[in-house]
Amino acid sequence: MAGTVLVSGGSGYIAGYVIRQLVGEGWTVRTTVRNLAREAEVRRVLAVDNAKLSFFGADLESDAGWAEAMAGCSHVAHVASPFPATAPKHDDELIVPARDGALRALRAAKAAGVRRFVMTSSTAAIGYGHAGVERPYTEAEWTNVHGPNLSAYVKSKTIAERAARDWVAREGGGIEFCTVNPSLVLGPVLSADMSTSVEAVKKLLDGSVPGLPNLSFPAVDVRDIADLHVRALNAPNMAGERFIGSGPTATMADMAVILKRRLGTEARRVPTIKLPDFLVRIAAMFDPVMRQVTGELSKPKTMDASHARDKLGWKTRPIEESVVDTARSLIDLGIVKV
Repeated sequence: MAGTVLVSGGSGYIAGYVIRQLVGEGWTVRTTVRNLAREAEVRRVLAVDNAKLSFFGADLESDAGWAEAMAGCSHVAHVASPFPATAPKHDDELIVPARDGALRALRAAKAAGVRRFVMTSSTAAIGYGHAGVERPYTEAEWTNVHGPNLSAYVKSKTIAERAARDWVAREGGGIEFCTVNPSLVLGPVLSADMSTSVEAVKKLLDGSVPGLPNLSFPAVDVRDIADLHVRALNAPNMAGERFIGSGPTATMADMAVILKRRLGTEARRVPTIKLPDFLVRIAAMFDPVMRQVTGELSKPKTMDASHARDKLGWKTRPIEESVVDTARSLIDLGIVKV
């Protein structure tokens, strides 16, 4: 199948790969950016057939531009959502644009006659706020937003997905709505305007963490998560579906071993000493990025992505490939000096 599709947030990490795959498969792609002055820059980064890609100015916090962007589209991949590296002063700084932006896009899609709407959610909307869960999480579960030590990002993804599903149930009409819920997304970055999700590899590579925190992340490659979005846009009978997009869980120590083994001297700053949790919490007082994840110290988490594999034939590449390709792109773009 190939038609006209809107991919929101075209300057973003996941959206860039979604756009590349869709154009490669013959789709006519429209995308939104907050500032149209960035169009030329984003086109250079994406490096696709310009005749197949058009840009529209639209922001999650404003109605302006969404109707024009949606006009003539049969499908939508709503990827845009705020994901800052540091915690906001107030949770609503993330929750409001994530929730209201999804609803704004859904209303515009319905008005434009869109048939399929795939929303990028997150495993943040599935596996947080629960105590003592040792088995893999599935799509049947939801994050408890009232749980302790939840970041604004985790809350924003949960609240936004629930709000979108509630709206579709009430007012969606004929829209087939589903979500893709990625875990930690790794893989090659396309520009220095990179995703917060690759900070784990960046901090190992540049030596900005003195040791290895006891953190583990279910991880997935950005190229594979883009493919999952495209499969969800193409497949029949997607109404109400929810797909965890995750590969295996990797610890910071696992990533460090991969980098040391595969990059040699380029990984000379990668730490090898494991840090006790109390030292990480002290370090987080001075590092806002680390502060975002201290609530997950010594809490291994796994995700069951069998539903995406069984229903959509989705596959993931080895975590080692994702970690190494992330690192090489950071080096090649000069983001990390080695």
